[in-house]
Amino acid sequence: MSGITPVAETLALAFHDDPVWGWVFSDPEHRHAQLAGMWTLLLQGSVGYGWVWATPADEAATLWIPPGCPELPEEQEMQLGPMLQELAGPRVALVMRVFECFEAAHPRQTDHYYLSLLGTHPDHRGHGIGVALLADNLAAVDAEGAPAYLESTNPANLDRYRSVGFDVSGTFDLPEGGPTVTTMWREARHPGVHAGSGVG
Repeated sequence: MSGITPVAETLALAFHDDPVWGWVFSDPEHRHAQLAGMWTLLLQGSVGYGWVWATPADEAATLWIPPGCPELPEEQEMQLGPMLQELAGPRVALVMRVFECFEAAHPRQTDHYYLSLLGTHPDHRGHGIGVALLADNLAAVDAEGAPAYLESTNPANLDRYRSVGFDVSGTFDLPEGGPTVTTMWREARHPGVHAGSGVG
């Protein structure tokens, strides 16, 4: 990984037209800066876990939270509210409710790896780069015999996740008539055993 800033940039571009995050940050003029700021904070909090991954030129990137680790350590947790107030302005209360919805849906009964973010730069979509990166990540998850969890904010990505072994586990609706988010779970498996084909 070349650094937090280019990875945050890739993720901000990847999620610019996302059904959920495009709705959360509804002003396209400011959305890129809002997403880049939010993803930068998440990356700063999690990079120390050693589970932020990117392709050599940052065409695609993933951010994972390992079992037992908070998505936002205390330092970044303290920064979240003020940062969102600055970024979201009058929509800050809605943005905080969105985070609460994600938190409430997150499974707690089984330790797992959490795919917090996966994004491909728009200039590099359609070549399987993001799914190949995800498959490589899952090989490392499999080496630890652990399950994995994610939320899909775009229905167009469900088949991609299914191709590497995730199954739909539920859905939740965002407040104020917002979009539906799909939750997905991948059971633990032995190293080297992957579902689907055409990956990597």
